[in-house]
Amino acid sequence: MTTDTCRKDAQIWAKWFWTDYFGDWLAKVRDGDAGVFDKLDAQGRPEPSATKSVLAQARTVFTVAHAAMQSGDPALTAAAVSQAAFLDRYGKAPGLYRCAMSADGTPTGDALDEAARSYDQTFVILALVTLNKLAPDPSYDALIEDCWAALQTTLTDSATGLLLNDDIGAELNPAQNPHMHLYEACLQGFRMTGKPLWLDRAAGVRRIGLRHFMDQDNGSIVEFVSPDLDPLPGNDGLRREVGHQCEWAWLLLEEVDLANDPSLHDTTMKLLAFADQHGFARDGLAFDAVLADGAVLEETFLLWPQTEAIKAYALRHAAGDKTAGDKACTLMCLMFERWFKGRPVYINQIDTAGDTIWPEALTRLMYHVVIAMTEGARAGLWGAAPRSLAN
Repeated sequence: MTTDTCRKDAQIWAKWFWTDYFGDWLAKVRDGDAGVFDKLDAQGRPEPSATKSVLAQARTVFTVAHAAMQSGDPALTAAAVSQAAFLDRYGKAPGLYRCAMSADGTPTGDALDEAARSYDQTFVILALVTLNKLAPDPSYDALIEDCWAALQTTLTDSATGLLLNDDIGAELNPAQNPHMHLYEACLQGFRMTGKPLWLDRAAGVRRIGLRHFMDQDNGSIVEFVSPDLDPLPGNDGLRREVGHQCEWAWLLLEEVDLANDPSLHDTTMKLLAFADQHGFARDGLAFDAVLADGAVLEETFLLWPQTEAIKAYALRHAAGDKTAGDKACTLMCLMFERWFKGRPVYINQIDTAGDTIWPEALTRLMYHVVIAMTEGARAGLWGAAPRSLAN
């Protein structure tokens, strides 16, 4: 495919996504004033009685607020504010949000659903700092700081400084993912407010995350370590998720830009070199997981790693990488052709033949797709969101 054809096709898909798809998707996942459904089936239908996760609610607040900021669509602003009001129902203590609720926003009675997970709390911050820029409200400031304080106290291990996975001890192995997304939320906090405090917070989270979860030998990201901070046995300790390689690199590139700190460049290049060498199939799709030595562990393709690769390619293009723009456009087109085209809603995972493995459209995934689309637009690779998006 020539560069001109690649860019033209990407423009067509971008217009289709914003004009025809996004508003229709939002109408399907919204449950009136009761937040959003966690998923849609292959026919685009929700299960009305299923529990609703705080993760899906918080990510949707961010996604809709972010789209509203890109488009200026007042209907999306109203939808984001309404969604945030439902998110309030998950609060169980200042700054702590239970991970799941009944469909109507009442507690389920299940002890595991009462857990406040650090991963989820990071998205509450991401959502509220974005919404507070879009539709300022003094109450959001207090909620953001309460959530930050809870993460630094109740959800931080005082001995190591690492985030605990939850406040009930249900998951004991420290994970990189909450640290990566708290890093993301802090960078967004600076982007939305301009306050240096958020850059300081971002740098602190990044330092501890990479200290414990980056394999310096090969530049790969470790997913979990033992409670003693040792590698997990077998493939659990060797597993590397390509999407997270790209996502960490994207965030580091963001910090380089926002903090004007070129010292992070070498670390970013190590992460990208591992992903470039081991993370992609011949057609350009990002594998779900490889091993530390680069061998493919999971020769399957979830939707979200594709979006993370697109984001990283977009920023690499903006920084002057002459091949990254074409790679972003090619992968974006593949994403829509294989996960979206001809379906009522997107699917979650395919195999090497392109056949569906996981057909459900998880609501939380739209966060990944929308950022990939806006990062590509910001890099000048395809068109931005038009003014009217919500149905």
